[in-house]
Order: sequence, then C-alpha cells, then structure tokens
Amino acid sequence: MFSPLHEQDQPAPDPPPPPPSWTQRLQSWLLNLFSTKNNMVFFSSIAIGLYGYDQGMMSLVNTNRSYLRTMAISEDSPFVGVIVSIYYIGCLLGAIAASSLADKRGRKTAIWACLWTSIIGDILMFIPGIYPFNSDSSWGGGSMVLMIIGRVVLGLGIGGIDAVIPIYSSELSKDDARGKAMAKEFQANVAGLLIAFSINVGLTLLWGKDSQWAWRSPIVAMLICPIILLLIVRGLPESPRWFISQERQEDAMSVLVKLHGEDEAKPKFEELRIAQQEETEHGIGYYDMIWFTGSQFHPTMITVMGQINQALTGYGAVSVYGPQIFELLGFPVQEAEFCTLGNYIFYFAMMTFAWWQIDKQGRRRLMLLGSVGLSIFYLVLTFLGSQSITEKSGPPNWWLPSLGIATLYASTATFGICWLTTVWLIPTEIYPNYARATGSSISVIVWGLSNFVVTLLTPIGFNNLKYWLFLVFAVTNIVAGILTWLLSPETGGRSFEENQRFFALAKDDGSWLVKNIAGGKYRAMPPKEDNHKDLDVENAEAEDAKGENARGKNIQDQPLETTPLLGERIE
Repeated sequence: MFSPLHEQDQPAPDPPPPPPSWTQRLQSWLLNLFSTKNNMVFFSSIAIGLYGYDQGMMSLVNTNRSYLRTMAISEDSPFVGVIVSIYYIGCLLGAIAASSLADKRGRKTAIWACLWTSIIGDILMFIPGIYPFNSDSSWGGGSMVLMIIGRVVLGLGIGGIDAVIPIYSSELSKDDARGKAMAKEFQANVAGLLIAFSINVGLTLLWGKDSQWAWRSPIVAMLICPIILLLIVRGLPESPRWFISQERQEDAMSVLVKLHGEDEAKPKFEELRIAQQEETEHGIGYYDMIWFTGSQFHPTMITVMGQINQALTGYGAVSVYGPQIFELLGFPVQEAEFCTLGNYIFYFAMMTFAWWQIDKQGRRRLMLLGSVGLSIFYLVLTFLGSQSITEKSGPPNWWLPSLGIATLYASTATFGICWLTTVWLIPTEIYPNYARATGSSISVIVWGLSNFVVTLLTPIGFNNLKYWLFLVFAVTNIVAGILTWLLSPETGGRSFEENQRFFALAKDDGSWLVKNIAGGKYRAMPPKEDNHKDLDVENAEAEDAKGENARGKNIQDQPLETTPLLGERIE
C-alpha cells in the first residue's frame, strides 16, 4: 500500500537532540546548587543555627572549672545565670535596632551590621582573663564584666539576625508549606546546638575541665558561622519589597527577574506594588501594636502569649542547663554530659517529625498536645528526682537512670515537635502585610525577655528547689496549655486573609475566646475542600467589588480596600 501523497510530502522529523554530556549535566547541577534560592536557604539555616550554637556552647562552659575561676564565681553562684541570661537582653535590643535599620537602609545592610556585631561580641567573650597565659586570671573582677559585655554585644547581633532573617527570607522566596519551611530552619537551630555541645564534650575530654582552652575554643569556633554568612550575603540580592518601598522599581524588577524569570516577574511586581501602597496608607508603629486601642492589639497579644507560653514549657532551661539536669537525676558529671549529647542528637532527629507534621496537625493542636505531654514528663521527672536523692543512702536502682533518660528524651522530642517552631510561625500568619515586620520584631523582643527571666532563675531554682523545679515546670505547662486552648486560633491551612478575618470577627463578637468566634471553627484546621470554598468565596467577592468600583468610577481611583490583598500571597 502507498501512503497518501500529502503524507509522502511531509518532511522527515528532526532527530532527537543528543543527551547532555556529563560536563553539561555537572554545570547544570552546579548552577542549581548555587542558585539564589538555594543560597538563601543555606544562609537562613546557618543564621538560625547561630542561636542554637550559643545554647549548646554555654551549657558546658558553665561547668568548666577554669571558666568559673576566671569569672571568680562558684558553680552554684547566681552569676552563672546572670552571664547566660544577659545575652537575651542584648537580643531584644538588637531586634529593635536591626528592624529599624532594615527599613531605613535595607535588609542586607542590617544583616551585615548584625554579623559584624556578633563577631565583636564573640571576641569579647573569648579574651577575659587570657593573659597571663594559663593563669585563669579574674583581672580583679574585670573578666566577668568583659564577659557580660561580650554576651550583650553577641545578643545584639544574634537578636538582630533573628528579627531580620525571617523577613528577608520570606521576601525573597515563597513556600505554600509555611510550617514545613520554618520547621526545617529550626532544625538547623538544633543542629547548631548539637555542634557546639559536641565540640565542648570533645575538648573537655581532650583537655579536661581545668583547661581554659576547653571553654575558649568553642567560643572562638563560633566565629566560623558569621564569617561564612558575610561571604554568602555579598552574593544575595536585596529585597525587592525594600526596593519598591524606596521607589527603586527598576532594581526591584531586576531582582524579581533573577529570582522568578521574566514571565513571573511582572505579576509579582504588581503584587508587591499594591502591597506597598497598602502599607503606606496603613502606616503602623509599636503604639498601634501594643496599646489596647490599637488596630493590631489582639494579634500582638497572641504573639506575646505564644512566646511566653514557650518559655513556660521550661525547655529553654533544659537546653542550656542539660548536664546539670542529668546530675539532678543522679548521673555522675561525665555521664551527665554524654547523656546530654545523646539528648541533643535525639532532638535533631525528632525535628524531622516537626516539619512533617506541622502543616498536617496544625499549630494549635500541636501546642496543646505539647503542653499535656510536657506536664506529664515533668511530673515523672519530679518523682525520679526524689528517688535519686533517696537512692544515695540505699542500694542503686538500675531503672532510675534508664527511665530518667527516656523521660527527658521524650520531653525533648515533644518540645521540638510541638513548641519550637509554632510560636515563631504564628506571627507570620496573623498580621496584615503592613504590620508583619513589626509583629515579628515584637516576637523576638518578648522571646528575649521571657528567656532572660527563665535562664536567670533556672540555676537559682536548681540550687534551692532541686528536683522540685520539675514540678514548677509541670504547672507552668498546664498554664500554657490552658491559655492556648482558650485564646490561640488555628492558623494552619488558612490564607493570611482568612486568619486576619478571625480578629475582625472577634472584634465584632466582643470576645477573644476561640470557641465563641465563628462558631468555634478556628479551633481546628479547616478541611481542604472547605478551605478551597472559602478561597473561592473570597475571590468572587473581590471580583464583585472590583466590578462595582469599575462601574462607579475610573479604575485609577479605585480604593485599595476593594483590591484583593495579592501581596499577602508572596510572604
């Protein structure tokens, strides 16, 4: 049979292109590996890890005998807690200063300044009593003063980074799985804690607790992180949102093209421009956030409550004073340090479940489960602590240390999965665009204050209450759970606009109790199909509003209130 003439006249198809060579594949892989988005993820992870590193570093520095002699204090001195906790005062001051600098001079400038500040603070912490060498000199009390100054300066840098990095990261990238993205960053925070403590344990085994280099080396090793970040930040773009706020539209467009390509850059530019217009119209300051008549007072109180509740869980104390807690349970010093190292390894591994579950279970449900679980674990630890005291005058019981390790490890996993990420994520979901940066800085400020109080009082509690301190933490977890159940809405699985509608409904109903607002629907994540319906209704209402305004007046005069808040979608 002959093919039809028109098929015979068809040109032969082009041969398939040859497969890429190994050099082309390698080049493509390297370009993707070192892309701006991947560099941003790497940068954010190291930056968040800096805070964790400080926790792990100080947990063993506190027990080094050379360090205590240099500071001219004993291991049970309240100044141990003062030196640790004063860092958080620096953090809250750094958050305020860096947020202001980021708005005036740009995100990269603020990050650059914070990194150099952290380097200076780290050096100030390294040098107290260093000369004459091997003398553990207190410099007539000057060593402790210099260490405290160094802790405050380090806090200024780290607190500023913690305030600016989440904003900068969200302005350069978009991730629909908001909880998963942030949980991964906080897993890096735990990695920093683990690395610091591992270095501490290794150097203590190598040189002993009477060596000054066993506590100085982990401090100076911290310099590696900000130096790496300084090298990375040079190659990262400035925030396109900040460029638009400075009326540098061409620069903003250039960054968007680099991040998203030509096709996506233009609509994203329009979204940012609309968001900036809204922000300009609704200029907001701290007064509007914290005064009871302010427009954002209710969401700010949710933010404040979240950070206070996280501090009430007591795990900030566990992470900094881990070895001392295992000693309370009856472990010898070296075994307590190894148990703490194992706890941190377990902590890092369990954070995988945090970013796996946070967008499935929701924020509110995880926090409630965490409060119940931690209360139970701390009650068990209270009992075990009492038994370890009794055991010292009787025959040893093998089950006490085993159950103590299991219980403290379980409490670590519970905190990491349920509480570590959630209270940082909620402020990014409940504020309108024009108040989000201020809300994030308030979150850092309250975090600094609450952790200052907890880390200051914890060593005093250890020295005076012994194992009864666990009972205090059991009670404070119950308080945190009750406050969360009554007042904290579920923000997972909802759009930013839907979360903000909760506060409008609360104002209309005259109640802050979650069960009384919108029939209690904010007590749980919405079913996916219901969420899609809500979004469809929002979009339909927005289209109707635009149509009405278009018929009533010229489109240039259309008020922003009738325009969908597209800028919210890119946070």
